[in-house]
Amino acid sequence: MTQSGEVQPSEVSKTPEKLYEGYIFDLDGTIYLGDELLPGAKRLVLKLRELGKRVVFLSNNPTKDPRMYAEKLTKLGLQTPADEIVNTVVTMTQWLLRNHPEATVFPISEEPLKNALREAGINMSENAEEIDIVIASYDRGFDYRKLQIAFDAIWFHQRAVLVTTNPDRYCPFPGGRGEPDAAAIVGAVEGCTGTKCRVNVGKPDPIMLDTVMDLVGLDAKDCVMTGDRLYTEIRMALDAGMPSAVVLTGETKAGDLRGEAAQNLPDYTLQRIDHLIPAGLREELGWEDA
Repeated sequence: MTQSGEVQPSEVSKTPEKLYEGYIFDLDGTIYLGDELLPGAKRLVLKLRELGKRVVFLSNNPTKDPRMYAEKLTKLGLQTPADEIVNTVVTMTQWLLRNHPEATVFPISEEPLKNALREAGINMSENAEEIDIVIASYDRGFDYRKLQIAFDAIWFHQRAVLVTTNPDRYCPFPGGRGEPDAAAIVGAVEGCTGTKCRVNVGKPDPIMLDTVMDLVGLDAKDCVMTGDRLYTEIRMALDAGMPSAVVLTGETKAGDLRGEAAQNLPDYTLQRIDHLIPAGLREELGWEDA
């Protein structure tokens, strides 16, 4: 640590000494940032696949569906099938099918979630007298009309409950900018109705990780969760007893790994994503940080 108290990278770096059977990755800030793959991401994922490891990508962002994420990764140079991706479009749809298949829902959301609900046969309505569940999601088309429908269904008719796709306050952009995320919609509905959100199907809730573990068919201890946010990806892994790694290419910086963040400390801290490969194997492969 410097005299100013700044944490230096060498003080927090800790990389795995072994390979795991499953690798679960956050996307934005971990694998890519904006429209560019982050350094080392492509060669890491390709090597893990070559070694027969299970690779899954996670996202709390419900403004795309798995096919759209697969297309983006492929366009960025990392060919990826849609079945390697789980996001909150998937987890919300599956949660409803498992727990409330007959419910009528009002999704405050963008089209990918609505399309998934429609394809799953879940009934949707904007008639407040019919709505059982209001879904607050990341919706860049949110307006007063939608808020009124949610208000009427929850407060006036006293029949609907509030759930959300994800608890994120904002979605980060390259350069440090961002925009309001689903927590803003949750806050608006809670503020006018006095209700509380009952369920979150995104990170760090166990619902998302349970969905992923069903997909990979492995025990938590045999996988490693890697992301750039301590309070979502890392918290979720800690709660599940899964090894975790934070990569310092997104939201979390070296100086965040102390103080109040101590309750969410990962097993590993990576300067870049391909440091998930043990140092000895990286040396054998001739991998240099570039």
